[in-house]
Amino acid sequence: MKVALVHDWLNQIGGAEDVLENLALLYPDAPLYTSLYWREGMPEHWRDWDIRASFIDRLPLAHRKQQLYFPLYPFAFEQFDFRAYDLLISNKSGFCHGVITGPETLHICYCLTPTRYVWRYHQYAQQENLSWAVRKALAPFLLRLRQWDRLAADRVDFFIAISKEVRRRIAKVYRRDSVIIYPPVDTSRFEPSNRVDDYYLFVGRLVPYRRLDVLIEAFNRMARPLLIAGAGRDKERLESLAGPTVQFLGYVPDAELPDLMARCRAFAWPGEEDFGIAPIQAMAAGRPVIAYAAGGALDIVVSGQTGAFFGEQSAAAIIEAVESFDPDRVDVSRIREHAEQFDTAVFQQKLTAFIEQKLDEFNRVT
Repeated sequence: MKVALVHDWLNQIGGAEDVLENLALLYPDAPLYTSLYWREGMPEHWRDWDIRASFIDRLPLAHRKQQLYFPLYPFAFEQFDFRAYDLLISNKSGFCHGVITGPETLHICYCLTPTRYVWRYHQYAQQENLSWAVRKALAPFLLRLRQWDRLAADRVDFFIAISKEVRRRIAKVYRRDSVIIYPPVDTSRFEPSNRVDDYYLFVGRLVPYRRLDVLIEAFNRMARPLLIAGAGRDKERLESLAGPTVQFLGYVPDAELPDLMARCRAFAWPGEEDFGIAPIQAMAAGRPVIAYAAGGALDIVVSGQTGAFFGEQSAAAIIEAVESFDPDRVDVSRIREHAEQFDTAVFQQKLTAFIEQKLDEFNRVT
């Protein structure tokens, strides 16, 4: 059986790339098709992969400013030829599900979300602080992109969603059913500590939609210690908001992350995420999660057992959640056990079983 993988772009590391790593492990001989590949900025071992990039890869600034070419992505993915493949797996948050395959190729889409900047544009523009000029420039393309994206979804044979919220979006936007297979988290890297220190923790990219501004405001007002680990374009603005109890750690190496998580009082997650790898890592280290009650957090956190929710993205709501939740009363082993259902091995087993089932059904029909 010949298999191909498709990914939107390869110029940053995040949850989508964790999924991609696992797909590459399951199908090590599969070529990877993508719009662009920033070789120097990606993990060194990726250079051993068979990566095939589109013409966008050769355009100016594409590796660092992929947003410049949003109108071109549909055309770029439609140029790839998949006639030689029996199975195609697209790992999609943007446009890569729009590849064209023949009737002999089964296309399964692992959908991280329907394209956010197409279907949730006003929220995206506000969260990303897009200028008036940029919003005006993008507006003429949005209707056409929505039309293309909706039709492109019909090219997929089966959808997999990463959370209940994403499954709901797929049904609403694409009018398609999907099954839920949670993204892979390497829980074996993390374990509880016999020592918990007096700090709360956030780990992730520092970007506007994650609403670290309200988290910082809350901890300023409470005068409680908050550590923020990560880098991103919003760092300078966030640092200007921080009081004396908020500390920015910058990028934390993978080897140091488990201990940092295991010693926090609780992990804070103020943004609306499609899923959320970092909160599960914290729970694998035995720590509870205090999260905004929306998106993937609703699949991850069990209120009162593995953490707590706050109902709105405001400093007042976060303060109430933090002050009413006692991390010292949690059952560490229960939190750890809960996290294990999201482990990499579970993802690989469920995904493999789903693909085998759909291949069997597909081959019987064809």
